[in-house]
Amino acid sequence: MKIAMIGTGYVGLVSGVCFSDFGHEVVCVDNNPAKIEMLERGEVPIYEPGLDSLMAKNVEAARLTFTRDLPTAIDGADAVFIAVGTPTRRGDGHADLTYVMAAAEEIAKAAKHYIVIVTKSTVPVGTNRKVREVVAAANPALDFDVASNPEFLREGAAIDDFMKPDRVVVGVETERAGKVMEEIYRPLYLREFPIVTTDLESAEMIKYAANAFLATKITFINEIAALCEKTGANVKEVSKGMGLDGRIGKTFLHAGPGYGGSCFPKDTKALARIGQDYASPVQIIEQVIKINEDVKRRMVDKLIDLCDGSFNGKTIAVLGVTFKPNTDDMRDAPSLTIVPAMVGGGAKVRVTDPQGRREGEHMLPGVEWCDDPYQAAVDADVLVLLTEWNEFRALDLGRIAELMRGKKMADLRNVYTVEDARAAGFTAYESVGRTGKAAM
Repeated sequence: MKIAMIGTGYVGLVSGVCFSDFGHEVVCVDNNPAKIEMLERGEVPIYEPGLDSLMAKNVEAARLTFTRDLPTAIDGADAVFIAVGTPTRRGDGHADLTYVMAAAEEIAKAAKHYIVIVTKSTVPVGTNRKVREVVAAANPALDFDVASNPEFLREGAAIDDFMKPDRVVVGVETERAGKVMEEIYRPLYLREFPIVTTDLESAEMIKYAANAFLATKITFINEIAALCEKTGANVKEVSKGMGLDGRIGKTFLHAGPGYGGSCFPKDTKALARIGQDYASPVQIIEQVIKINEDVKRRMVDKLIDLCDGSFNGKTIAVLGVTFKPNTDDMRDAPSLTIVPAMVGGGAKVRVTDPQGRREGEHMLPGVEWCDDPYQAAVDADVLVLLTEWNEFRALDLGRIAELMRGKKMADLRNVYTVEDARAAGFTAYESVGRTGKAAM
């Protein structure tokens, strides 16, 4: 099959590379000349483990190419995937469909044969029918179908998620479109991965419902963590006990500074707006959004308390600023609330992150960037572990404590224990949902 992938952001690039590894001929299209030039040089504009080598393999096999020329890319294509951004629209919380509709119109004007136009971007219910209207208006003579094929890729594990999915969701209206999608995903059909074929609206809703539910699990355990701190319970033990119940499951039950990233914040907001528009408010999700912001502010309060009531004049070392490990994504990361609060309160903030500096330098003004945790710790009053990169899971805490001026640690991902901190020489240790601040 020949596939054109419109958009080389996180979803488009990962999907395009993986489709080419299935054996399809894939052309990735983007209107950003710098990005296309970068890809043609074999450079990957995002950090995703394994993506660079998989891309190089398929470029070398002549299955994967990059271009700005959309008409050429879709010439002879069996399917065109729209994988452009749908950010939260300013002012009302809706998903901004400007890029989706612009891509649909451009496809319509360039297409000359039957084609399946597939929305890979996360879009509100009803969007694919609007895509159909836009395409039909722009090119009334075009023979085409639309399909919804939402992605479920975890940043940091996207290739494995694509190649070994929990499920693939395909929304179609016609048998003809269904056959095209079946052929595209044939390698997964042959290995008997679940393929859920449904109508357009259900496919669109599945994506939002899934992300909103996962965000709810994170928010729930963060609420329980706050209660654990008041009662003396240990949230890690509570999470373990809950997660062993097969009806609940152990994933997304790790207490921390709140969710962030490219999906959960915008998708929960969009789902809440959809509910309001249809006079069927999703009140749980509305509360999840509010509580998640409260969690971030609660982390700031923890840190102020650890700093004896004021950030002013303190030197604070921050380990990790991306919203999760194994990604360079800073979108809606808890660090974007927590770090500016420290800087604004008069602290000198020193930051280290294995992949976050490229985005973080312009998103976190006023901080000093360091090469590693030990450099960041020099003369620091407080150490804050904010993102649980593997590099931060086996630190020489004794060395860290010796380098610091103060001996206080805020472990906002519960990587270590109070016993670890005490043995290393820390005099105060703060975690999430366990024992609160432990003076030692």
